[in-house]
Amino acid sequence: MKCSRRALLKIAGISLIGAGVRPALEALGAGGSPRTLASPNRLVGKRWAMAVHIHKCPTGCKECIDACHRTHNVPDFENLKDQVKWIWNEPFRDVFPGGENPYLEKGPTEGPVLVLCNHCANPPCVRVCPTKATFQRKEDGIVMMDYHRCIGCRFCMAGCPYGARSMNFRDPRPFIKGINPEFPTRTKGVVEKCNFCEERLARGLMPACVEACKEKALVFGDLENPQSEIRKLLQTRFTLRRKPELGTQPQVYYLV
Repeated sequence: MKCSRRALLKIAGISLIGAGVRPALEALGAGGSPRTLASPNRLVGKRWAMAVHIHKCPTGCKECIDACHRTHNVPDFENLKDQVKWIWNEPFRDVFPGGENPYLEKGPTEGPVLVLCNHCANPPCVRVCPTKATFQRKEDGIVMMDYHRCIGCRFCMAGCPYGARSMNFRDPRPFIKGINPEFPTRTKGVVEKCNFCEERLARGLMPACVEACKEKALVFGDLENPQSEIRKLLQTRFTLRRKPELGTQPQVYYLV
């Protein structure tokens, strides 16, 4: 069968495109979601979680918040209406509504409490996302965001009972104080949240907030590892979780 020169060029072009697309898809990972290239020293866990020593957090301290927002290019719009936050403080009564206990030590219940995405084992935000821009990693339970798939519908914001997501109602880039080139910036119309510093774990580093905390008030580790510090803490200390009655199984624990 004869084949024209034009047909041969077309076949060759398609082959080259296919060869180029495959590595790109592999870099994105399953489903086209972004995947950080891991180093041989990456931190591996089966169920990452965070523990917060409420009584160790000094009032007014923002070092963990600043470290997180600086690392992840979180914009500062300087007004509550447009505020974007990954980790922040809220009053105890708002974090644990109905959790008042007259016999609980006064200190923790009177000061602010550090809050962030709970990376729930049963995350409602994942279920309601129509584009799968919000998804949960099977290997370690981290609830992730694919910014390129986000269409700004805000279903995830409505589904999250913890207020852990923020919408970029404006272009965030002009409001970032010193862009970190190692982490992507977002665009107007995209939702974002804490990612448990998955990009740092892939490089063998602990989350930025944990590293920045001089008081050692934050403990991060693998709950499936019986020898991990966080596993031992939860076995020996009384802890609270936010709205556990909802069945979301939050993976941020508060030591009081």
